[in-house]
Amino acid sequence: MSLVAEKPTYGYELIKTIEEKFGGSYTPSPGVIYPTLTWLEEAGYIRPTDENGRKSYCITDEGAEFLAANPGVTESILARAAMTDQEGRGGRRNVPMPVMRAMENLKTALRLRLRNGSFDGDVEAKIAAILDNAASGIEQI
Repeated sequence: MSLVAEKPTYGYELIKTIEEKFGGSYTPSPGVIYPTLTWLEEAGYIRPTDENGRKSYCITDEGAEFLAANPGVTESILARAAMTDQEGRGGRRNVPMPVMRAMENLKTALRLRLRNGSFDGDVEAKIAAILDNAASGIEQI
């Protein structure tokens, strides 16, 4: 909501802005951003506008009042975001960026494979074995 308060914006732009603020270590999905925008709109904190044929959002008076009454929340999140790019570290408890990249690759591969539909017991067992082996290998380091 604080980003919408800074300037009217739309969903994809919010995703990119948040990703930049977190130094690439966190990128919210559309499945997070758009329901949140809907909730904020229903709560009366933001309202949609039509900007160049695109649905943008701007802060309402009620939203601005909420932000003014709760500055600690926004400051805490922005402080965490500011720490994400220190010494090549990611935002999740200062995970090194190569490890963060590998974690994101794994998450994406799993998400895509699961999205492709059903698979039999053999495929399930193979995926579980690969994940178990990776976990075991990491524990042994």
